[in-house]
Amino acid sequence: MWRDGDFRRLWVGQTASQLGEHTALVVLPLFAVLTLDASATQLGVLRALGQAPILLLSLFVGAWVDRWRTRAVMVLTDAGRTLALGAAAVAGLFGFLGLPALFMTAFAVGALSVFFDVAYQTSLVRLVQRDQLVRGNSALEGSRSAAQIGGPALGGALVSLLSAPIGAASSALFFALSFLSIRRIRRVESTPPERLERPPLVWRRIHEGLRFVVSDTSLRTVCLASAAFQFSFAAVITVYLLFLPRELHLSGTAVGLALAATGPGALLGSVLAARLPNRFGYGPVLVAAAALGDGVFLCVPALHGSSAVTVTVLLAINFVFGAGGQLVNVAAMTVRQSVTPDAMQGRAAATITFVGMGLSPLGSLLGGFLAEEWGPRTSLMAAASGMMLSPLVMAMSPLARLGRTLPAAVETPLTVGRPDTNSW
Repeated sequence: MWRDGDFRRLWVGQTASQLGEHTALVVLPLFAVLTLDASATQLGVLRALGQAPILLLSLFVGAWVDRWRTRAVMVLTDAGRTLALGAAAVAGLFGFLGLPALFMTAFAVGALSVFFDVAYQTSLVRLVQRDQLVRGNSALEGSRSAAQIGGPALGGALVSLLSAPIGAASSALFFALSFLSIRRIRRVESTPPERLERPPLVWRRIHEGLRFVVSDTSLRTVCLASAAFQFSFAAVITVYLLFLPRELHLSGTAVGLALAATGPGALLGSVLAARLPNRFGYGPVLVAAAALGDGVFLCVPALHGSSAVTVTVLLAINFVFGAGGQLVNVAAMTVRQSVTPDAMQGRAAATITFVGMGLSPLGSLLGGFLAEEWGPRTSLMAAASGMMLSPLVMAMSPLARLGRTLPAAVETPLTVGRPDTNSW
């Protein structure tokens, strides 16, 4: 794979895109909290607007991406995010970056990210062979880990030491780099099968994707577990971004470093994800990694003060959370890609994203509401407890018994007889 120049260009572009996204995820909330003195409710609204496109657009994006070349989709979305954050940076430099502008920027970047994320997951299946999926996902998820290391730390440092507009500008530059790298992919992607025939109505295509995911036990379980996790995690992060600066009195730089510790853990998780499922089985790894990674967040509400010990414990918590979360991400994505026919990849990815992350905006709003009513410490404990539903759902399903061999792709009447799309 690494000798393939086009795969390297995809990997570099996806890495830069993730760096831009993770930097922006810290820059925008910290600007709202530290510069505009946003309330807990306003912070919840900001994060909900950034996540709302997942709920509003995912299913349509999946149906749309299956009919288009993924390289074109990724290039266009990178260009759009570069322009959106570049405009926010310019507005901030001239003192016009208030909460309304921040809300619009968060929504625009979130909408374009939905397109990019579905497209890059689909592109991998068309670019590599089936037996390379685990290694390909491990490489791409490893780049996301690197972004989790550098993005939050860079974003927090830029907001604290320079300004929010500089932080937004750095995110725009990362998206521009992704645009340039992915645009250089040379192989021409074959025409998607949906373009070779008269396309059915979009609602029918969406229904086909939903029906396929619901009919498969493994995919259905991944959806339910992801929904439980993402809803609770959205509430956790909303409260977390209030708890660290206001309850523990940490600076923006310290907050960025604490969040960045997720990255080294995720990097370790990416390495382990290429080995542990082949040794212990996909099911046991999914359940154990989710239980460990989610459960460690229950320790956060017990912390007090801004001492070096507190920061060290936060780093350890985020490291473990990153490792466990990355193991789950890679293993679940590999299972999903393995059981899904090529012609259904975009819709399957979008359906799982819709069901799994569609509740995130509501979780963010709930986190802001709980923080206002109960205070950050109590609400953080409640939200972190909710994250434990995810490993429980997986442990009670047949997915927990999935062994070391990946299941074969399911052939359905929707895909039989269609052209091979495992090429660019």
